[in-house]
Amino acid sequence: MSLKDRITEDMKNAMRAKDSERLGTIRMITAAIKQREVDERIVLDDAQVLSVVEKMIKARKEAITQFQAGNRPDLVEKESKEVTLLQGYLPAQLSEAELDGIIAAAIAESGASSVKDMGKVMGIVKGKAQGRADMGLVGAKIKAKLA
Repeated sequence: MSLKDRITEDMKNAMRAKDSERLGTIRMITAAIKQREVDERIVLDDAQVLSVVEKMIKARKEAITQFQAGNRPDLVEKESKEVTLLQGYLPAQLSEAELDGIIAAAIAESGASSVKDMGKVMGIVKGKAQGRADMGLVGAKIKAKLA
């Protein structure tokens, strides 16, 4: 079953269970997927759906930071619940050791020697760790190893 089909099934189940919070979040995912499909005139595969979900998680995390700064615990809680639900659609996250191994292999494969070569390494790592690691943290780790 593709990720899009799983999201659709979850939406149907949320409707049957009358779970309005979950249903609202799943509808946002579906809307974001359809928007991208219409904009780009393509049908998204699982990797592209994952990137849409990751973008939504990133936006929610940024909103949480803003709401915490604005002293809005009600909105922080709402956004946190959405992040938790969205993370359920991501594959299992990589451990630190696995991520370090992928980064080391990518550095060796690309022959990177300085921070100038970070783009090459990032491209290789992104292909292997997409959806399974926070790319912001991955970028910081790569930069530290190349510095």
